[in-house]
Amino acid sequence: MSYITQFAEGFMKLFQAGGKNFVGWMTSIVPVVLMLLVAMNALIALLGEEKVNKLAHMSAKNPISRYMILPFIAAFMLGNPMAISMGRFMPEYYKPSYVAAQMQFCHTSNGVFPHINPGELFVWMGIASGIKTLGLSQMDLAIRYMLVGLLMNFISGWTTDFTTAWVCRQQGVSLSKTLH
Repeated sequence: MSYITQFAEGFMKLFQAGGKNFVGWMTSIVPVVLMLLVAMNALIALLGEEKVNKLAHMSAKNPISRYMILPFIAAFMLGNPMAISMGRFMPEYYKPSYVAAQMQFCHTSNGVFPHINPGELFVWMGIASGIKTLGLSQMDLAIRYMLVGLLMNFISGWTTDFTTAWVCRQQGVSLSKTLH
């Protein structure tokens, strides 16, 4: 019976520790994420949705803006998963590539901009707590992770362009490369 009691106590301690961690987030990271979301929505409202749409349309013209700049701006301003919606301004041929680049950036930017992908913030916080325990800078890691993410966005997007071309040839499909 003592083993069952010890197991039950240990089991409850796990959830109590989780509750303490959650309360810590409610007084630290959650207000920051909330304020970043409010700021981004206010900025979009001030600029006007049509100007944000025009930026996305112009960004579709070359690979650097398509796979590095637009994913960064869309993720920063709209967060995940809304950042994917900027792909609607891409020609059909580039939509898969944009999504590949965009989804990768939503993951690699969490350390610097936690409002982008709060659903996966726990992954970043787990890694960052290990870095903090070692006495190293969490922001240094976050910036490096984001910069590597930007480069990988470009590589991922461009590689997906080649994959899209291959699949189009294989399936006998023709996708438009022009903006409408």
